[in-house]
Amino acid sequence: MKIKFKMVTFLLLLVLLLTLITTFQLKKQDNNYAEQDVEVSVWQTTGDKKDLLEKKESLYLSNSDSSPPLFITIDPNTAYQEMDGFGAAVTGSSAYLFQNMNTADRTSMYEDLFTSKGINLSAIRHTIGASDFSVDENGYPSSYTYDDTKEATDYSLKDFSIEKDRNVIKSLQEILAVKQDMKIIGTPWTAPAWMKFGEKTLNGWYLDYTNDKVYETYADYFVRYIQAYQNNGVNISAITLQNEPEFTSENYPSMSMGAEEQARFIGQYLGPAFQAHNIKTKIIGYDHNWHGAGDYINSLSQTDIATEYIDGFAFHCYEGEPAAMSQVHESYPTKQIYLTECSSGKWSESFADNFSWQMSNLIIGGPRNWAKSVLMWNIALDENNGPTNGGCNNCTGLLTIDQATGNIEKNAEYYALGHASKFVQAEAARIYSTNFPGALETVAYQNPDKSIVLIALNQSNEKKSFQVNYEGKFFTYSIPNKSAVTFSWDI
Repeated sequence: MKIKFKMVTFLLLLVLLLTLITTFQLKKQDNNYAEQDVEVSVWQTTGDKKDLLEKKESLYLSNSDSSPPLFITIDPNTAYQEMDGFGAAVTGSSAYLFQNMNTADRTSMYEDLFTSKGINLSAIRHTIGASDFSVDENGYPSSYTYDDTKEATDYSLKDFSIEKDRNVIKSLQEILAVKQDMKIIGTPWTAPAWMKFGEKTLNGWYLDYTNDKVYETYADYFVRYIQAYQNNGVNISAITLQNEPEFTSENYPSMSMGAEEQARFIGQYLGPAFQAHNIKTKIIGYDHNWHGAGDYINSLSQTDIATEYIDGFAFHCYEGEPAAMSQVHESYPTKQIYLTECSSGKWSESFADNFSWQMSNLIIGGPRNWAKSVLMWNIALDENNGPTNGGCNNCTGLLTIDQATGNIEKNAEYYALGHASKFVQAEAARIYSTNFPGALETVAYQNPDKSIVLIALNQSNEKKSFQVNYEGKFFTYSIPNKSAVTFSWDI
């Protein structure tokens, strides 16, 4: 009996042990599946162009922790600015090229630029009147404003017309048919010549500060522009007061506008005019280079009546460093930051160098320094870097459209913007991510649908391996030199 009892006990213990082992293995298996529940999409562009916004094999967040030399932590609980979006300018030159494409090619291009099937751009800038990239319907240089009256003055704006913008308007209408919530920013290069002090020219000089009626009429000019575009189905989200107000040229439409003058115009004329006509379009000040921004914006912000109407400040990339935007944010934390223009050009033929610089300074450096939107300059130019109107003759656009063949080439700007615009939704919040300047640079977002986006750039000349930590889950990746990768996952 004792032997039988011992045998039964032994068998029961054995069954219990086997049950525990099986349960442990099943739990372990379940945990393994749980670890792989969160799939991480991976999209990569390499400096050697072997990958061009190429979807790679997915990764999975897991409990497995390793020790690569670089460790990136993402913290969704530390949030910064809300994003408007990423895009480029539909200049007169770009619109001319668009309208001279056949309908099928243009439709395909719009789908690639402005939907999730492509890079999904969500912001556009256009010029209020002519710029150094404005042409007539035949592609010849064209300088104009919306009130080029033949009279000495036109304070009633009886000769106001946006007719010369017809290619731009038609292009914007077509784009809005593809993406209804597109944010559109307007920027003038010059006021009408008759409003200026001294020489009556579109190329240079400044508003006639001795004549209050000029300032009143110019405020009405902005009101009429916004209303006219709205009547054509194009709502203007925001305007900047003057493109590059501290630079003028005798070669193309331009105008200077000092900080005190801009403050006076906004506070006493434009702001009240918008208010009187119930115009909700945002007013953005400055719109010039990172370098020198602080002094100008400090002067602009001295007048309380002006700052009441100013939504924020816009920046260009041609001089200075992105950190200038953070300095302005620290001084004026309630004002928004916009990066509204940057162009590459044939002065640099290296795809790897151009792409790496754009990723570092614009796509990562812009938002990390509080920019809520990032816009490049021309969205498209032709095989001769034009057509131009007296300005840059070696700038490049996101696209190069060959007028003879219709072939479309995608440049570094296209892929740089795509690494953000394809994945970062409107109203996404930038969130904390570890950053290693010059080695492995990052920026991260949480979208309104709670998905996470991490953009990483290896600006160095060597491959970099790193691990990402998101709330105690990990994945590891190795990124080639002069290359960028976008990771995205749902939570």
